[in-house]
This record gives sequence, structure tokens and C-alpha cells, in this order.
Amino acid sequence: MTQSQNNPRGIVFILLGMATFSIQDALIKFIYEDAALYELYFGRTLVACILLIAYLMISKQKINLKTHYPVLTVLRVICFFFGFSFFYISLTYMSLAMANALFFSSPFFISILAIIFLKEKVGIRRWIAIFAGFFGVYVVLNPDFNNFDFMKLAPVACALCYAISMTITKITSDKDNVYTQMLHLYFGALLISILFFIFTGQGQFSNFNDETFQFIFREWFTNPSYTWPFIIAMGFIGAFSFYFVFNAYSIASPSVVSLYEYSLIIWSIITGYLLFNDIPTIRTLIGVSIIIGSGVYIYFREKVRDQMIVTDTPNR
Repeated sequence: MTQSQNNPRGIVFILLGMATFSIQDALIKFIYEDAALYELYFGRTLVACILLIAYLMISKQKINLKTHYPVLTVLRVICFFFGFSFFYISLTYMSLAMANALFFSSPFFISILAIIFLKEKVGIRRWIAIFAGFFGVYVVLNPDFNNFDFMKLAPVACALCYAISMTITKITSDKDNVYTQMLHLYFGALLISILFFIFTGQGQFSNFNDETFQFIFREWFTNPSYTWPFIIAMGFIGAFSFYFVFNAYSIASPSVVSLYEYSLIIWSIITGYLLFNDIPTIRTLIGVSIIIGSGVYIYFREKVRDQMIVTDTPNR
């Protein structure tokens, strides 16, 4: 098995990434009433960028911004930035578990993109596991379609953007290493955030009564002594989270590791309970069990397939 298809290792990376992401999501939900969305985005990204550059300098690795895929890199930066803008916005009116459950339409998008652009073969058993996992998400969410609120689609929009970004990561990882790709995201996010500050950072459009729009257009730096310790912590957490996720998608099959992102729902339930006293229902626990079962099946299915490949490969 080559490094580019090291699925077991990729699964470990994705589990670690989801655990740390859940902490970041909880911090955003905790302080969104006291900070502006893109102030938060800017501060968190700045800290993570400084940490990455410091690590590269200490380890004496070359800081390389050159990309062999300029168009795809720009598209990935834009999708990632605005995708997670949608997700952070959804945290102003959703529980952590609900937002993440809706986000988990991403494995479906990723599997379709992997078939189209990466020419991966996804067998019927893996498709069944994917749809079983998605059904588990449905069980956790327990949606009410009688009074549908289109704002609930924000995490789904994030899922689509995320799927595009991760598929591009897989394509570009053959020539652009993980550190280069992370720097692209960080510099891109800083640039876009600065543009938002120029046009909205003084609270020019902060005349909304709705908490969500206040979060988007609130004046920056109104309460830095309270908010910035949280923002700095998010920078540390985010740096580790993105590192784990990018490595997972760089070394493993996207349609395999994407299922293990479902573990984020479990972490969200835990952090939601500890910080916001959100107690999961029996229905939620049943749905999570279905999701975990689907992921475990895919894992062991891949191990069996990889062992068969090794066994059938002639000795050299």
C-alpha cells in the first residue's frame, strides 16, 4: 500500500482533527455575541499562521508559497473561507449537534467528486455504508420539514464547499505539500478578512436586530480583553485541526476518511453538554450508533481489501 493510499493512518488523522474541531466550534458559539465573525476569523487565522511559520523555521524547513496549481489553489482558498463562514454563522442559531449533523452531507458530496475527478471506484457496499451513515445523521437531526427554515441550509453549503476544498487538496497534494497548502489557506483567509475589515470593520452595516447579522457585521475590537484570549486559543486549536485533516486527505482515499468525520457529531454532543447543557436524546444516541457502525464497517472493509492487494502482489 502506497503512502498516497494509507487509509488506516488517514483515519487516525481525521479522528484527531474532528476532536479538536469540536472544541473550536464550542468556543465560537460561546463568544459569538461579543465578537465579529471576521474579526474572529482574522485573529484565529493569524495565530495559526504564526505558529506554522515558527514551526517551519525551527525545523529548518523551507517556507514555500509556490503552487503548481494556481487556479485550483485560489478556488480551494475561496471555498474553504466562505464554507466555514457559513458554518460559523449557523452556530448563532443552532446547537452544535444540529449544525454538525447538517454538515455531514459532505461525505456524499466528497464521494461524488472522488468518482468524477479522482476516478475512484466506490463499490456498492461502501455506498450502502455511506447512505447508512447519512441515515444516521438524519436520525440525529430529526428535522421538521413542516416549517422549513432555509437558514438551516448554511451547514449544507459549508459541506459542499468543504467537499470541493478537500477534493482539490487530494489533487494538489502530489506536488504541493501539506505546509504549502496550509499557508495558502492562511494567507488567503487573512487577505479576505482584511477586506471585510475595510468595508465592514467599523460597524458601517451593524444596524440589524437579528443576532446572526450582528455577528457578521458587528464592529471589530469592541471587547478585545474578553474575546481575544478565546480567539488566540482557537488559533492554536485550528492549526492542529487543519494539519490533521489535510494530512488525512493527502495520504488516504477521500471517500474512506470522509466517513470518519462523523465522529465530530460525538464530540459535539460531549462539548454541547459540558458547555451549554445540551443533553442528547435517545434518538440522538441511536443515530450516532448507526453513524459509528457505518464508519467501522468501512474501516474493516478497507483493511480486508488492502490485505488482499498485498497478498495478490507478486514478490519482487
